[in-house]
Amino acid sequence: MSNGTTFRYRNNFGGIWVHDPEDPFNLDAQPNNWTPPLNTTWRWGVDRIFGVNLGGWFVLEPFINPGIFQRYPGAVDEYTLCELMRAEGEAGGPGLRALEEHYETFITEQDIAEIAAAGLNWMRIPIGYWAIETFPGEPFLERTSWTYFLRVVEWARKYGIRIYLDLHALPGSQNVCSFRLSFPRLRRLGFLHGNMGIANGQRVLYYLRILAEFVSQPEYRDVIPMLGFVNEPDSRDGAIGQEPLRSFYLEAYNIIREATGYGEGNGPYLVFGDGFRATTEWEGFMPGADRLIMDIHPYLAFDDNNTPDLLTEVAPDGELGGVWPLTACTRWGGYFNRTKRMHGMTIGGEFSAAINDCGLYIREVGVDSPHPLCDLYNAWEEWTPEMKEGLRNFILASFDAIGDFFWWTWRIGDSIDGRVTAPFWSYKLGRDNGWMPEDPRTSVGKCLALGLEQDPFVGPFLPNQIGQEPTPTIAAEYIAANPWPPLAIANLSVDISLLPTYATAGPIITMPVPTYSGAPSSATASVDGWFNHEDTTPGIARIPGCAYPDTYDGEFEELPTEPCTGA
Repeated sequence: MSNGTTFRYRNNFGGIWVHDPEDPFNLDAQPNNWTPPLNTTWRWGVDRIFGVNLGGWFVLEPFINPGIFQRYPGAVDEYTLCELMRAEGEAGGPGLRALEEHYETFITEQDIAEIAAAGLNWMRIPIGYWAIETFPGEPFLERTSWTYFLRVVEWARKYGIRIYLDLHALPGSQNVCSFRLSFPRLRRLGFLHGNMGIANGQRVLYYLRILAEFVSQPEYRDVIPMLGFVNEPDSRDGAIGQEPLRSFYLEAYNIIREATGYGEGNGPYLVFGDGFRATTEWEGFMPGADRLIMDIHPYLAFDDNNTPDLLTEVAPDGELGGVWPLTACTRWGGYFNRTKRMHGMTIGGEFSAAINDCGLYIREVGVDSPHPLCDLYNAWEEWTPEMKEGLRNFILASFDAIGDFFWWTWRIGDSIDGRVTAPFWSYKLGRDNGWMPEDPRTSVGKCLALGLEQDPFVGPFLPNQIGQEPTPTIAAEYIAANPWPPLAIANLSVDISLLPTYATAGPIITMPVPTYSGAPSSATASVDGWFNHEDTTPGIARIPGCAYPDTYDGEFEELPTEPCTGA
């Protein structure tokens, strides 16, 4: 590895790694013998996604990275963590260098090899907007995580794993959940909401354009075939609402497809989240659009009515697992199949083995779960073989019900006392200790064994959904009904016409590419971070002379009475 250490790669599923410094964009690698190598087109509806997230690496969360947060008392999210780190640096301590050390060590090449050897074939990689840039006053470590993202892209290429790039944390934050973290700042909602809602939306559109241009380059498009608009936007009533999110999704789609073109091979598949709404509420979404995927996050952990039923009880199929395997199948199997019929490609972008909210910081820093069995569920070192078997059966049922999935998350970091304190969530911990399946394909048929006919979606997908429509067109009526910017957003102090916005001015940010040592210049000359050189619309910038509230609070010092144009 780059740090001088070595490991032995054992893959029992026929996977091969390929690395040739003189041919840095080689696509011959394959993670296992049932997954097409990177040089072969992915067949939606035929090839199966067995995926995992790399959560907690480039966007930190207290329950995934407890040791870091314990070392900085008062940190409750990445925003406050970075504030404390900066203050430490000013006082002579390591400061934000500690964050770069985390990037260096939390995920290594050995993790990627283990992911391939576990029978997995995709990774969802969450990044924060600060991988691209920050604005004055925002405490995050700017651009540094991009260097490490480029490194994991090359590891993915080496082991034949495809990437779903997920813009996970937005300026202003995009959700306020009753449990878990709102990204990247706790209890803030400034994306398409509040006085900075439109301006923050403009920034996100710009950042999606930058990312789409990068991943659409011929050297990267086969390794990064999916790009997510935004992770878990809260479109529920009282938060963002659905109409502003529809407007944003359509504008993001138009900007990206105008840059990349249409059809298979022209830019990534684009992923939109359900916004915490039933997927039936998205019926008729962007009819005729080119290569859209719906992302659902089917968690049980945050249900208000989680029961204390044990995993060691006998399930209806005669195996251990209690009520939980059947719960997974009944809740998700039909739901995902119906969604595929309605919308097309559908994935489970996040889920875990958590049947409750036990675990350190699962709710948030300083808030413990009230569940009566947390002492049992947190003490994974003492779990009996029967407990592990019951949990494994629940996991197999979840895999089977969801179909194309991305487990959240590959690993949970140690707490300050050196142990994993959220065991339900770590794929690596479960695989090392016997409750994750050795082969994820053994999940196929689990729900049927429980007596559930899933009425599976057997396709085919529509031509526009899989890039086979040469001139995909969204209905004019839909476009007219969802203008950008949206006609209304919630929680405003003034009329929407008076909100601050950014100008289309200034240089475009182009994300850097790696240095390919050993490769002939002819092989790398065309790689410059930007796919479509005719896409020359300037970047965004603040309008001189205009006042902008805080990105997250959105509070005006003085209420505007007319639009600010800078004149």
